[in-house]
Amino acid sequence: MKVIFMGTPDFAVNTLREIVKAGHEVVGVVTQPDKAKGRGGKLCFPEVKEAALELNLPVYQPVKVKDPEFIQKVKDLKPDVIVVAAFGQILPKDILDIPPYGCINVHASLLPKYRGAAPIQAAIINGEKETGVTIMHMDVGLDTGDMILQEKIQISDDETGGSLHDKLAVLGAKLLVKALEQIKEGTAIRVPQDDSQATYAKMLDKEMGNIDFTKPAVYIERLIRGLNPWPSAYTKLNGKTLKLWKAKVKEYSAGAKPGEVVEVNKDSIVVMTGKDALEILELQLEGKKRLSADEFLRGYKIEKGIVLG
Repeated sequence: MKVIFMGTPDFAVNTLREIVKAGHEVVGVVTQPDKAKGRGGKLCFPEVKEAALELNLPVYQPVKVKDPEFIQKVKDLKPDVIVVAAFGQILPKDILDIPPYGCINVHASLLPKYRGAAPIQAAIINGEKETGVTIMHMDVGLDTGDMILQEKIQISDDETGGSLHDKLAVLGAKLLVKALEQIKEGTAIRVPQDDSQATYAKMLDKEMGNIDFTKPAVYIERLIRGLNPWPSAYTKLNGKTLKLWKAKVKEYSAGAKPGEVVEVNKDSIVVMTGKDALEILELQLEGKKRLSADEFLRGYKIEKGIVLG
């Protein structure tokens, strides 16, 4: 089939590669414009653009996909299907209506749960035991279209946003290729979503990582894992940002206030929360390297009774 692929970050790269590997003709790769990064403001390519150039595929980077010029370009390419994976812009109806087989999305959740921008992180933070990938037909709503295929994956107790992202990127790519074959053969079954079961995962921002120690330790531990590697969970220590990378829940009922350091051990720092305590095992002070608590405590003194936040 003639495919236009739309995607931007690393999550989408696997899918693009698998489409090419399966023998489909990718007539265009659409991704977000290059962005300035770092102190020098150097323009960097999106990961999908890098992969597309390596595969010798034509790349298009519209500022807005609803621009008439870009819509005409899509029409001129005459795609049989448009595949979307973490693209970053909402497609207007004018584009959704172009390909005869429609626009197909790779979504990293078990829809209708966790529609929206950050389903991977939300599943971990909310304590889900499983998640997965849904291949769906796109409509004008936000992840509301009919489902074609869905596959589950277990969430391990030490899962991070990064590790789950990588697993779902691989799973999503394989499932998408399977869905394209079914669409081509006319055997794909469309299953409407149950809107009454829908939940949403809003876009990530740095403020989400600001730890509220009045929350239970079990929730904070999941937040730390879910927001690893970005935007990361953090608090304040003596006015400096302190990122927490790894922790575990410790049963604790002492009468300390949330955020108060109740124990300083050789290889951990124990902080009181709204319920139980959080045993910090890996952390990073502003401007410093990421360290185990053992390494950190050798160079920085933290005393019992200090309050974080």
